[in-house]
Amino acid sequence: MNITIFDYGAGNLRSVQNTLAKIGAPYTLVDDASGLLAAEKIILPGVGHFGQMIRALDAMRVRAALLEQIEKGVPFLGICLGLQALFSASEEEPGMPGLGIFPERVARFTGGMRVPHMGWNDLSPRPGSRLLANVGEQPYVYFAHSYYAPVNAATAATCTYSIPYTAVLERGNLHGVQFHPEKSGPLGLKIVKNFVDL
Repeated sequence: MNITIFDYGAGNLRSVQNTLAKIGAPYTLVDDASGLLAAEKIILPGVGHFGQMIRALDAMRVRAALLEQIEKGVPFLGICLGLQALFSASEEEPGMPGLGIFPERVARFTGGMRVPHMGWNDLSPRPGSRLLANVGEQPYVYFAHSYYAPVNAATAATCTYSIPYTAVLERGNLHGVQFHPEKSGPLGLKIVKNFVDL
């Protein structure tokens, strides 16, 4: 099955392409609503600023197409900001509405921890995660972010950095990872392959 990567100009686009190439997964880059509506599986990569990303998606007029495909059951994987975009809003850009699939708000790390949370950290998976199948009991992956999604009913794994937060989301066809699997070595490749093989 061909994977559709949505290209809104994210800085980690090339590394996501390289990851899919390494696992032998065919992919197509698209940058418009018609490309998304033809997709069989969608990856939305993202790095940088929440407001900048959402403004780009809205300027490209793809919000409705993304929501339609997710609602139809097309498998979706959001990476880093691609996960945060699924929420209603972010403290990074107050007043800028996210995709609103989850009602909670993305918040900035507080509590005296160094921000951004940069580097390797372990995950605490919940039982039955499909993205984390066969990757070990305590996967170790690479993070680079200043904002986090709270734990909710769709959380499939948490990471703790001053507080526990959502590191992996799974609900039906909808998936998201706060870390960067494309920078997480062989284990990251396995996580992406698990999504490809769904």
